[in-house]
This record gives sequence, structure tokens and C-alpha cells, in this order.
Amino acid sequence: MRNKGVLALLALLASVILAACGAQTPAAAPTASPAAAGEAPTVAAEAPTAAAAETPAAAETPAAAAETPAAGTLSVGIVLPTKDEPRWIQDETRFKEALGAAGYQVEILFSQSDPAKEKANVESLLTKGIKVLIICPHDGAAAAASADAARAAGVKVVSYDRLILGTDAVDYYVTFDSLAVGAQQAQYLVDKATGTGNPLYLYAGAASDNNAFLFFQGAWKVLQPKIADGTFVIANSSEAEALKDKADLTRDEQAKIIGQVSTNWDFNTAKTLAESNLTAAGADAKGDVFILAPNDGTARAIADTFATDKDVTSFLITGQDAEKASVQYIIDGKQSMTVFKDVRTLVNDAITASVALLEGKTPDASGSYNNGKIDVPAVQSPVISVDKDNLQKELIDSGYYQASDFTGL
Repeated sequence: MRNKGVLALLALLASVILAACGAQTPAAAPTASPAAAGEAPTVAAEAPTAAAAETPAAAETPAAAAETPAAGTLSVGIVLPTKDEPRWIQDETRFKEALGAAGYQVEILFSQSDPAKEKANVESLLTKGIKVLIICPHDGAAAAASADAARAAGVKVVSYDRLILGTDAVDYYVTFDSLAVGAQQAQYLVDKATGTGNPLYLYAGAASDNNAFLFFQGAWKVLQPKIADGTFVIANSSEAEALKDKADLTRDEQAKIIGQVSTNWDFNTAKTLAESNLTAAGADAKGDVFILAPNDGTARAIADTFATDKDVTSFLITGQDAEKASVQYIIDGKQSMTVFKDVRTLVNDAITASVALLEGKTPDASGSYNNGKIDVPAVQSPVISVDKDNLQKELIDSGYYQASDFTGL
């Protein structure tokens, strides 16, 4: 039976699809194997390289008519991790565009990278009578308590982009192909490397974020053979150097490396770490260097730091999220590439799941991720490697950004 809230969500879905039209059908998500005891989940499938990426897709437009919900109706609450990273402002903007077009009321709260604030945000939304909670956790393990509280209140939980760990109170997971993100970053560096002995600087996200492990896992799978054969020499992690001959790392082994190279998704932390790495590095670890940076914000901070070192002749550096500032950096030659994750697709997937859950149906899933407690049904969207060569096609011609947003195109 469809109430006004559900019908309005259908209108919302239609508006999102119109915004994201023109894309292809995404590849099916791999099914994750259950995590071993004491280990957090990873996806049990090899990530595709950059050449295998496809353009994100839009779902079919629902045929049902839609109505504007009654004033004050609040069926969906959204909690995002922080306003301090442009990536999450992109998500907020895409949600608001779609919600505004449908005349639907929803509340979007930010947790500012604080699990306690995140929990308080969820509790606030629950008191307002939401029926579906869409949450991107700052700390996947800490967010389990919020998911449990939502389940106790009869609220459905959609884990958004990052997986909530260690609870059975997660109904659905919408995400990008995190393994492919790391694989595409690494493949870009591999494709540009010649000869042997190329200095390689590794950086990662936050140790509290399961995605940071998936990104690193995807990158290591591609980089490790080229580290083992001498193409690259690790310049800033003794833990990674000790494991350079091991293709598949355990969660604990990844954690040891990430512990040395974590940026905590923070610009200042990334800058300070890069400065420390360069101070400690000898001349043989400079010259023409290769840098695995986990996302665009940290990439810019790291790139700016390396650019000031007179002994660094040139550098190639990766990124993720296609933030406007980094797109401009790519145009200006300050950043080499980014992995584009079309937020319109992720928003579309989250809304599609919410519609199904509000109707008492089971959302379509193309795979699952084990969160250490259950296999969470999931849909996974592909990602696209973007550099100067295809920036116009993927980011401008697709309608994601306007050419007027940038200079030098």
C-alpha cells in the first residue's frame, strides 16, 4: 500500500534519474566472502583496472504517479560524516536538488567526524519519526550502536557509501566499487612508470573507515608485483617494505601499513605527514616520484608539499572524488588523476532502496558485503579514472559540472 510519503519518494527518484540520464548500466557487484574471525570485511573479488571501468547508470523511471507529501512529513533522515570534505557537500547538494524538485521534506545532518555527534544526530532523527535512516558512518564499528537504535525503533537502515560493521541492523548497503577505486589509482601509476627504482610514496585514509582498507587492498593488488620486481621502491613505510613480496595482505598487515601512512582523511594531517616523509627521505627517494594519495583533498595537500621540495623533480599523484578543486588542479597540471564517483548514481541507489523499504519490499541487490555479523545486501556502482585526456568527456559533457566552473579548459 502506498502512502503519500512513498509516492513522493517515487517522484524524487524520477527527478534524480532525469539528472543522471545518459549513463550506461553498471556492472554487477561482487559478493563479499564472510570475514575471518578478528578481521573486518573485504570484498572477495578482484577489482577491475582503469580500462574496465564503465559509466554509471540510472535506473528505470517508475511509472507510478506522485503526490507532494503533507507539510511536516519526515520519512527519511540522512546523516553524512563531515562538512569539512567537499565530497560530502557534493552528496548533500545532490540530495537537496532531488528532494527539492519533488517537494519532499528530509533532514540532512553532519557528524563532523565525531561518532558521539553521529549517534546524537541519529537519535534526533528517530525522535522525529523517520521511517528510513540513510547513514554514511565516520567510524563503521562505532555506528553499529546507531543502527541498533534505529532497528529497535522500527526504522530501516541504509548504509551509504561506507559500511556499518558488527551489527545485523543494516538492511541495505549502497556503495561504489571501492576495490576498483584503489586499483585504478594504482594502475595509473603503473602505466606511467618506466625503468626501475622509482620512489613510491603510499598514503591511505582513516583507519576507522573500512573503505580505506578496501581502497588500499585494491591498490596493493596492482602495485605489489611492481614493487616486488623493482619498478617501485617504497619510500615512506617500513611496514610496506617488509611485506613487499606478499600479494595478499591480511587485515592486520594492512592495518600496520595504514598506521604509518594514514592521512585520517584530513588535509592538515596529510600535509604534516608528507612534510615528515620528505624530511626523512634521502636523495634517492626524490627526483621523479610516484604518489598514491587516497582522495582529492589529501592529494592536493600532499601535492602542494611535494611541489615545494627542490629535490623533487616531478611527481605523479592520484586522487578520488573528482572534487572541483582537484579538477582544476588536474587542468593546471598539479594533480595527475582522480577517480570519478558519480554521486548522482549513489543518491539514486539510496532513494531506490528507501522507496522499496517504505513499501515493505526488498530492494534489488547485485551482491552482498559481510560486515562481520551478516551479509548485507548491496548494490555497487562502477567508477571512472579521469585525467586531462578524458576530463572534458566524463565531467563536463556528462553534465556533472559546467565548463564555466573551471579555467583553462
